[in-house]
Amino acid sequence: MRGILCVFIFLAVVGVGLSRDLGKVIGKGGETQAATINVSPPRAVPAPQSSGGGYRTVTLNDNGRGSFEVEARVEGRAIDFIVDTGASYVSLRESAAAKLGIHPTPRDYTIRTQTANGIGKAAPVMLDRVEINGITVRDVRAIVHPDDALGVNLLGMTFLSKVKWTHDRGRLVLEQ
Repeated sequence: MRGILCVFIFLAVVGVGLSRDLGKVIGKGGETQAATINVSPPRAVPAPQSSGGGYRTVTLNDNGRGSFEVEARVEGRAIDFIVDTGASYVSLRESAAAKLGIHPTPRDYTIRTQTANGIGKAAPVMLDRVEINGITVRDVRAIVHPDDALGVNLLGMTFLSKVKWTHDRGRLVLEQ
C-alpha cells in the first residue's frame, strides 16, 4: 500500500512539472509557442567566427595620460601612433612619412587643417596597408603634416572607421 502511494505521489509531481512545461508551449488563447527544455548541462559557446576564419582582437591599455599608444606597421614599416578618435584622418609627421618613402612637395599641401596647434596645411596621401597586430586595413586615406605642426602621428578615423572599436574603463579594444 505504501509503495502504491509513493508511485501516485511521484506521478503527481511529474504531472505537475509536465503541465507547467506544457503551459509554456501552449500560450494564452491556445497559441502554440516554441519551448526549450534543457536536459543536459550547457555547453561552452565557441568564439564568434567571421567568414574569413575568425575575429582578430587587439586590446590597448591607457598609457596613464589618457591616451592609447600603438605601434602600427604602415606599408610594412613600424610607425608609432597615438589613437585619436577625434582625428578625421590618419595623420603622419613628415619625418614618419619619409620613412615610408613619402615626400610631399610644398604644392602638395592642399588640405587646410585645424589642430590643437592651430590652423595649418597638410598633404593628402593614400596608404596601401596599415596593420596593428594582425588587424589590417587597406587603402587608408591619410594626411602628412610638417613636423613642427604635429608632435605625434595620429591614428584617426580613416583607419578606425574600418574596424570595430570600443572604449571601456581605460581599455581600447579593436576588432576585425
